[in-house]
Amino acid sequence: METGNRRLTQMGEQAVAVKGLLQRLSSQEKQKALQHAAGKLTEQAGEILGANAQDMDKARAAGMKEGLLDRLLLTRERIEAMARGLCQVAMLPDCIGEIMEEWERPNGLRIRKVRVPLGVVGIIYEARPNVTADAFGLCFQAGNAVILKGGSDAICSNRAIVKVLREAMEECGIPGDVLQLIMDTDRAVTVEFMRLKDYVDVLIPRGSAGLIKSVVENSTIPVIETGVGNCHVYVDKEADLDMAMQIVYNAKTQRTGVCNACESLVVHEAVREAFLPMLRKALAPKQVELRGDERVCSVLADCVPATEEDYGREYLDTILSLKTVDSLEEAIRHINHYNTGHSECIVTRDSKAAEQFLDQVDAVCVYWNASTRFTDGYEFGFGAEIGISTQKLHARGPMGLKELTTYKYAIYGSGQVRE
Repeated sequence: METGNRRLTQMGEQAVAVKGLLQRLSSQEKQKALQHAAGKLTEQAGEILGANAQDMDKARAAGMKEGLLDRLLLTRERIEAMARGLCQVAMLPDCIGEIMEEWERPNGLRIRKVRVPLGVVGIIYEARPNVTADAFGLCFQAGNAVILKGGSDAICSNRAIVKVLREAMEECGIPGDVLQLIMDTDRAVTVEFMRLKDYVDVLIPRGSAGLIKSVVENSTIPVIETGVGNCHVYVDKEADLDMAMQIVYNAKTQRTGVCNACESLVVHEAVREAFLPMLRKALAPKQVELRGDERVCSVLADCVPATEEDYGREYLDTILSLKTVDSLEEAIRHINHYNTGHSECIVTRDSKAAEQFLDQVDAVCVYWNASTRFTDGYEFGFGAEIGISTQKLHARGPMGLKELTTYKYAIYGSGQVRE
């Protein structure tokens, strides 16, 4: 029997073998292939939905939370959105070969900084099968081969999607191995994948805090860390309370199981008594459980007393923590202490307060009067995203096409030698 390690090595070898071909594809060839793949996704939506139904049945039987079930679920509309994402990526300007900078030295050497692919990208992710198509599309357009390791919860869905995408590539004369999926769901195989440094140039984890921590601690491959989202909305003393209510409602309930959902609400003391009953009424139909400090509980009789742990949690559920503050500065301190560097929002009419918040809150995306749910590659106009990086090296924020590239220097001489 073939061992997991040997199979992974073969996948690495196959990815390396095709990456050179990928880098030679023209913009027109990549565009045509992605558009063809998008068409096949919609044509074979029935097959994909059938596979997803198997995953959903198993997840429900295992007691998966509603928020996570929503992440796992595929519908015809979501498959069509995946296809549109591929088409958007296909139409993005091809950045490979872009001259980022160019200059000439006194000795006559001409130096160009040129954008190039990363090479082979590995992605480890959980539950969300739409990531399969998004990751492939962006990696392919950026000239990278990709090896995917999805979670066991979505294995049937991922297999079906990858099958369609590989067939689409082969029908366009491109080797299917530009996209590979690790089928073995054993966690030991995941750890082996993290150590495939001879073949994989960068590893990107997407999922729970536990998954990301495991990859960061165990990988011998360079990692781009996509962080969890303990996202806050701060309702300032100068907030439009109707606007604040709409923003919190959207950020918390539009999709509870995603990393850019609001998990914690910070309220200025001056608007506490006016705002909290409005919020309670708005969130009641969604059955959102509120966990607050003493001042919050004094206004909302059904509020659960919050613990220290509540303020640092990414719930991915219909639960919201609430904290009362006496100043903008206290709000900023609280958010910077408990946040995960993802997405934070201030609701206020005061432009000076907003600018202070934007400047001093340490996060990838900081909003003024807008829902945190917009932290997304599609919403930013990237076509799709590979993930949201919360680290500060190489890439930060929603990772689109250019974040899946690096650069090299091309130096043009005329016989120069160094003295």
